Amino acid sequence: MRSRVRVWLNRTYAENVFFMEQLRRNPSDRAVEIHATHGDADSPVLAAADTADLEPEGLSPAGYVEYALDQCRRRGIDVFVPRLHQSTIVAHRADFESAGTALLAPTPEGTAVFEDKATAYDAVSSVGVPVPPWFRVRTADELVAAVEELEAGGHKACFKPATGAGGVGFRVITRAPFSLFHLNGFPGPHVQLDLVVDALRRAEHPVNWLVMPRLEEPEVSVDCLTGPDNRLRLAVGRTKKGRRRGFTLDEQWLEPARIIAEGFGLHYLSNIQFRMFGDEPVLLDVNTRPAGGLHQLSLCGVNAPWAAVQLALGEDPGVIEPPFLGQDYAVVSGPKPVLPSVPVPREEADVMPAPTLPVEVEPVDAAAAVLPL
Repeated sequence: MRSRVRVWLNRTYAENVFFMEQLRRNPSDRAVEIHATHGDADSPVLAAADTADLEPEGLSPAGYVEYALDQCRRRGIDVFVPRLHQSTIVAHRADFESAGTALLAPTPEGTAVFEDKATAYDAVSSVGVPVPPWFRVRTADELVAAVEELEAGGHKACFKPATGAGGVGFRVITRAPFSLFHLNGFPGPHVQLDLVVDALRRAEHPVNWLVMPRLEEPEVSVDCLTGPDNRLRLAVGRTKKGRRRGFTLDEQWLEPARIIAEGFGLHYLSNIQFRMFGDEPVLLDVNTRPAGGLHQLSLCGVNAPWAAVQLALGEDPGVIEPPFLGQDYAVVSGPKPVLPSVPVPREEADVMPAPTLPVEVEPVDAAAAVLPL
């Protein structure tokens, strides 16, 4: 009987409860035990794990590496999937290997390129992947100049932090004056240019924003699995247009993703996003980690998390072709159990199992399921 595999996910997204479920339901019928750590005691990933621990607060990146190495040694971790402090952790890959732990994460060079979106756009355009026009902005005057140039070309300007994940900090520039119209319905991403300029002029420090045209749908998010030999094992595009989601193997999306994943050392799981600029697909963003929606590939008969763990363990699954493409679907929220809210001593929290029966909990918006359309 083959030994069980011990996997650790640190401070990850709530959606990764599905990542964990896929590891347990792996097609190799291999026993998997999951350790999870987080800074939020109510994170669903802690309840979904076999063992869980609250992470210490206030650690420097270097201090976190020491904490992580200790976790790996004490817990007997075979595969570590780092999200928090990923770039610092991968720089210590040899130390984790000495502790008997494989890192399911890209090379240090790969993470460095994509930590800053402007640096990333420069890098990928140099290898022939199309990118949208963009401006790095730090001051109010630079913002106005960038917006005016984009608007002169007939584009609607938007901005987002040059570093960061997801849609945090994304805003669309409008010149419409603030009115009651903007207070109707739910808050949106639009922000008045004069308000942004005023905020920048009053700020104590410069910002680090990327200003670019607002790109059009569809958005295609390509999930990639790449081996440590820089060869792609899997690439499937997940399409998004409004509520509707779907899948694609169209090379107009997969080929540029392949160039990026193989060319920049994005080993194991990465997520490369594209949108339309006019009639041309262009790069939107690169995530050097598993996407929150990776589990949706199960609708195509693919268990990407397990294939990645196999690669990390040196058990190459080979090139993976989806046996079919799932039908279009929509993403909805659903409840997930959390641990009891009563404070638990660390020694007990370390080994607290996930609840096996439904409990009354508030819905977790990020823990999304899929429904067919």
